[in-house]
Amino acid sequence: MTFNNPEYLWLWLLLIPMAVWLVFKPGRGDASLQMSSTKPFERMKPTKRYYLFFIPWRLLAMALIVVAIARPQLKDSYQSQTIEGIDIMLAIDISGSMLSQDLSPNRLDAAKNVAMEFISSRPDDNIGLVIFSRESFTQCPLTNDHSALINLFKEVSHGMVEDGTAIGLGLANAVNRLKDSQAKSKVIILLTDGTNNAGDISPLTAAEIAKTYGIRVYTVGAGTRGMAKTPVYDQFGNIHYVDMQVEIDETTLQSIATLTGGSYFRATDVKSLHTVYQEIDQMEKTKLQVREYSKKSEEYSLFLFLALIALLGELLMQMTVLRHLP
Repeated sequence: MTFNNPEYLWLWLLLIPMAVWLVFKPGRGDASLQMSSTKPFERMKPTKRYYLFFIPWRLLAMALIVVAIARPQLKDSYQSQTIEGIDIMLAIDISGSMLSQDLSPNRLDAAKNVAMEFISSRPDDNIGLVIFSRESFTQCPLTNDHSALINLFKEVSHGMVEDGTAIGLGLANAVNRLKDSQAKSKVIILLTDGTNNAGDISPLTAAEIAKTYGIRVYTVGAGTRGMAKTPVYDQFGNIHYVDMQVEIDETTLQSIATLTGGSYFRATDVKSLHTVYQEIDQMEKTKLQVREYSKKSEEYSLFLFLALIALLGELLMQMTVLRHLP
C-alpha cells in the first residue's frame, strides 16, 4: 500500500497531546456518587463497564481520519519480459604456440580465463566450446549450464590432439554446431595465434559456410607484435623457450570476419584481450523487452468508515453502558 499524500501523516503528532489529555484528564472514571469513605469498595473487582472508559474512541477516530486524508492506495502492477538469447560457439586454438608467454601466464591460459569471465557475464545465452589444433573436436555442445561449461573449459590443455593449426577445421566444426540453431543471432568467436597449416578445409571455405547459415564470426589474433618467448621441444621431448617472431595470418582472419559480418581483433596482452571480449559483449547484447502495467485504487473510504464506526461507538457507549447521572 502507498499514500498519495504521505505528508499528512505528520498530523499524527497532533494526536499525542490529545492522548495525554485523555489519559490524565481529571475525574476520568470517577463515580458520580459522593461518599464519606470508599474503603468498603477497595476490595471490589472492577466491572467490564469500568474498562470501557479507557477505550480511546475519539483518538482512534482521529487517527483513522488522518490516514484517510493521506489517501492510501493499493497498486496492482503487472510486468512481462521477453529475453531473446544468443547462441555462441567459442573456437579456441590449443596448438603448441599457444603456450607462448607474451600473454601471462601464457596465451592459452589467458584465453581460457578471459573466456570463462565472458561466459559468466552472459547467463541468458547458450554457449558451446570447440577446440582445435591439427584436429578439432567439440569440448562442449551448446548449453545454458554455464557451470558445467566452465568446468569443461578448465580441462582444456595443449596436447589433447596432435599439434598443428587447423583454423578452417575448427571454424567448420563450430559452424556445424550452430547450423541447426533456431536462435535469431548465431555467433562464433574464433581465437588463434598462428596461420592455417593443417586440416582439409580452408578458413575462407568454412567462412562461406558460416555466411550461408547466417552465422557471424568474430576473429581474435592472440599474440604480441614482434618477438615472443615460444616453446620448442628438443629430441628428448624437453621444452625450451626461445624468442621467435610472432606470425599471425591477420589477412585471413580479417577476411573471415568481413565475409560473415563480424569483426577482427588483435589481442597483444591480457588487458587488450579483456577489451576484445568486452567489445564483443557490447555488440552482441541480449535483447530485453519489458512491459509494465500499473493500476492504483483509492482505499481512503475504508478508513473513513472505520473512523465513523469509532465515533458512533463512543456515542453509543455514552448513551448506554457508560451513561451516568450528572
